[in-house]
Amino acid sequence: MEALEQTLRSVLQPITHNLPSPISNAAGQLLGDSCYRSLVHNINISDTTCMKLAVSKALGIGIIGASSIVKIPQLLKLLNAQSAEGISFLSYLLETASYVISLAYNVRNQFPFSTYGEMALIAIQNVAIAVLVLQYTGRAAAAAVFVAGLAAAGYALYDDSITSMAALRYLQAGAGVLGVASKLPQIVTIFREGGTGQLSAFAIFNYLAGSLSRIFTTLQEVPDKLILYGFVAGFALNAVLAAQMVYYWNSPQSKDSAQTKTEPRGGQAAKHSVGVDGRAKVSGSEKSRTTPSTRRRG
Repeated sequence: MEALEQTLRSVLQPITHNLPSPISNAAGQLLGDSCYRSLVHNINISDTTCMKLAVSKALGIGIIGASSIVKIPQLLKLLNAQSAEGISFLSYLLETASYVISLAYNVRNQFPFSTYGEMALIAIQNVAIAVLVLQYTGRAAAAAVFVAGLAAAGYALYDDSITSMAALRYLQAGAGVLGVASKLPQIVTIFREGGTGQLSAFAIFNYLAGSLSRIFTTLQEVPDKLILYGFVAGFALNAVLAAQMVYYWNSPQSKDSAQTKTEPRGGQAAKHSVGVDGRAKVSGSEKSRTTPSTRRRG
């Protein structure tokens, strides 16, 4: 290890000792003065404490970066299909409510932004998806109520005169439950419909990786068991969703949509087909059913 460090120092220190001020200041704020000097200035990679912190910070930044686009494929699938098939509004409602509470809790506790920043970005995307789901399921009027309710709840949670810190702690415990509960309606919806419908695989697998990474970053940087337990439970249910995505990979349509598409191939198309003379043709089976009654009437 010492030989490796010596080699790295000879190569990297001429660079790290002459970093531009904006970069060195940002790295110092991110890692702290002690770990910045150890890892960047002195290239001390055997400092396990600072190395864990650096890995945690890198994961946190990566998660925040990925979260800025994690729900974009889901939004595009909804817009292209003009359908909310396979997507549970209740799941998005519960998850967004959980994020709003957790954001307020993290901000008011002044935890590092790298440990929770993705919640803000995902919450915004969740609101857009939830509004589309309401629109495509014929509940457009409820979308305005949904957005207004979230805005009012967010204001109340950030205002200490409305929600005390003691009350916010209880709400954060509830947010962990909401976060877990938010996955259950989606799991049930997929199971009931027999397919993932318009659900985005990109979002599901990114959620799985993100929740696993958040367990590590929380252990390293946030001494709060409420947040840790929420991420552990979230990872478990994200794993279930990922398993469903794999299981139903070759059957993306729901049972209802599959029946709708296959039904015209049966008797319905034949019953209502039109002949050359413009009159509706009647299938042979219908003729056999109608002939006796016609004879009786005659």
